[in-house]
Amino acid sequence: MNKTYLNAYHKDAGGSLVDFSGWEMPINYGSQINEHNEVRSNAGVFDVSHMAVFNLSGPQQVDFLKLLLPNDVSKILHSKRALYSPLLNEEGMILDDLIVYHLGDNNFRIISNCATREQNDDWFRQISSSFECRVELQKNSSIIALQGPNSQKLIQEIFPSLELKPFHLEELDNTMIATTGYTGEPGYEIISSEADGLIIWNKLIALGVSPIGLAARDTLRLEAGLNLYGSDMTSANHPYESNLSWTIDLTDESRNFIGKKKLLTYKDSPSTLHGFYTEERGVLRSGSTISCDGGSGVITSGTWSPTFKKNIGFCRLDTKNPKNGFAKLRERQINLNFCKTNFLKYLQ
Repeated sequence: MNKTYLNAYHKDAGGSLVDFSGWEMPINYGSQINEHNEVRSNAGVFDVSHMAVFNLSGPQQVDFLKLLLPNDVSKILHSKRALYSPLLNEEGMILDDLIVYHLGDNNFRIISNCATREQNDDWFRQISSSFECRVELQKNSSIIALQGPNSQKLIQEIFPSLELKPFHLEELDNTMIATTGYTGEPGYEIISSEADGLIIWNKLIALGVSPIGLAARDTLRLEAGLNLYGSDMTSANHPYESNLSWTIDLTDESRNFIGKKKLLTYKDSPSTLHGFYTEERGVLRSGSTISCDGGSGVITSGTWSPTFKKNIGFCRLDTKNPKNGFAKLRERQINLNFCKTNFLKYLQ
């Protein structure tokens, strides 16, 4: 099983380690709920070094990315910024979701999910072969996520000069720091060598920042309305039914991107990802079926929300305006309320 360079720390800190897509990762350090609440109220630090880092080089990086992604990198060329996008196949279906970072001077970096590492490496190599662009999967990279309302104060203890707007980035001392994350809170993702990452991790722990496991990361992202690849979207889904229509940039009508022709035929699809919540007891998990007035569907993610003290989740339904929904839990009917997927905005 693969291990990140912080594996020994996780064990020493009492982390409960599990197999996460072939990586031994901490699911929690004792209490998922306490870790979740710490990120919402203060700050926490995550080891996400299992994710895949790809560095691009060559004079045609922009051309390659314009073809590769439905979101258009043209909008980030004038500054050091990050851009979220799905990755599509020729059928317009989602192979993965990723963030592309403009490092300046038309040089880019991509960070994608760990489970799709080999798939993406092959796909990037295949597509880039038609361009003067090289895409290299990096080994031994550190990715640390510092997330929470006090994250700016804490990061400035280590990088005093750092001032960044959301979805911007800076490189300091061979370390890339970006204001991105997966929790719905202000925060930073820090990409460096393992040696530099260990120094940064230890400094954050010394400042009193709590380590956070993957279980809390999942409840945090779900409350924030952020999709999880492999659950809320797979290669059987397209962006229009996955709340990702905002990532399809059609501004430049002459720009062709992989899957565009097929994707546009799905634009009016009634299939939509919705949020749901219930005051009733019992957590509804992925795969459970839902019925509602005018349609039906399936739950893609479900959890008990530590922030809102109720059961929440995402579901994909074949109607855009669901009402009066219910699901079955061990032969018991659970009544559901529907809403937008960003619970932090809807339920606050």
